[in-house]
Amino acid sequence: MGGPLPLGDPAPADGRLPGDLAVDPTTDFGVYLHVPFCRVRCGYCDFNTYTASELRGARQDDFADTLAAEVRLAGAVMDAAGGRRAASTVFFGGGTPTLLPPGDLATMLDAVRTEFGVADGAEVTVEANPDTVDDAVMQTLASAGITRVSIGMQSARPHVLAALDRTHDPANVATAVSAARRAGLDVSVDLIYGAPGESLDDWRASLEAATALGPDHISAYALIVEDGTKLARQIRSGVVEEPSDDLQADMYELADELLAAAGYDWYEVSNWSRGVTHRSRHNLAYWRGTDWWGFGPGAHSHVAGLRWWNVKHPAAYAQRMAAGESPAAGRERPDETARRLESVLLRSRIREGLAVSELLGEGRKAVASLIADGLVEGADAVRGRIVLTRRGRLLADAVVRALTA
Repeated sequence: MGGPLPLGDPAPADGRLPGDLAVDPTTDFGVYLHVPFCRVRCGYCDFNTYTASELRGARQDDFADTLAAEVRLAGAVMDAAGGRRAASTVFFGGGTPTLLPPGDLATMLDAVRTEFGVADGAEVTVEANPDTVDDAVMQTLASAGITRVSIGMQSARPHVLAALDRTHDPANVATAVSAARRAGLDVSVDLIYGAPGESLDDWRASLEAATALGPDHISAYALIVEDGTKLARQIRSGVVEEPSDDLQADMYELADELLAAAGYDWYEVSNWSRGVTHRSRHNLAYWRGTDWWGFGPGAHSHVAGLRWWNVKHPAAYAQRMAAGESPAAGRERPDETARRLESVLLRSRIREGLAVSELLGEGRKAVASLIADGLVEGADAVRGRIVLTRRGRLLADAVVRALTA
């Protein structure tokens, strides 16, 4: 794997990471576990996921043990850096983590518990497809130490699900939520808006269906057309129309109105919760720029100012682990300017906002005009924080450009 990579420093020939990875003891520390398997590839998805026909010899049956081996390697790296630190959040993402048997998820979590520790009161989340969970699965997850499940609802309308290539039965979302509740788990549901053929009334129906389920947390993401996806090809060939920016803006405003009326407070541009205690602590760690270590194919990590990423394909990942090598494919250490720009980008998305003192020169001067344009909350700015209004959230990219000028 010699030679420079497209991003960052060249990866060392042995795949090892440097030893200067001491975790900041004053901040939360997150662990991300990437399970890259899916039954069907959704037409809009460009995540690092693989169906059975794309695995090139990699085996789902062996995956939990393979990832656990990477966790053990990480423990040794942390020892060399001066000590390990218990995870305050753990997140199983994908892919579809619940395609694996619950016992496999428990194996991976046990590895984290053994090598790092899982802090008392930690948030431990698993993403779930509604068709892959039932009472038995939820009970097993809870017994293993899972505290929260994030259910991929996406829409309540069958034709919208079909446009997204989602194969689950909408009725199974309610079944999954009920099963999670019986197991004592916190519940989040994920929605997507702006799909081809989706109307504002369709979106209203999905929001009403989601809030009727009474989850603790709701995420609502605008559909983004990513290059290389089936959806992008369909739009390019004229099979479907590209989502309208104006309609997506109307959908966002409707979501914010209906979710607020149902008792959900926004705390990040695309996320709402019933009170502070039900916010996603793991995702907040990303937006606050704190440390996390990612495990699995293609997983990214950020520890002590260093970023690195793993080889993407499950077969290459398994080969590295079988050889006892780190799966790291490349790394970079952003300079102060890059770190500042990213901090503005991420922290401006969350309700707690960004400190005005973090802004430089022209960015600080832009605050007054952003308030006048209705993009930034004036009262918060007086208290030294940049907090976006609803309109500002719709135009978040433009706000960030102004603040980083």
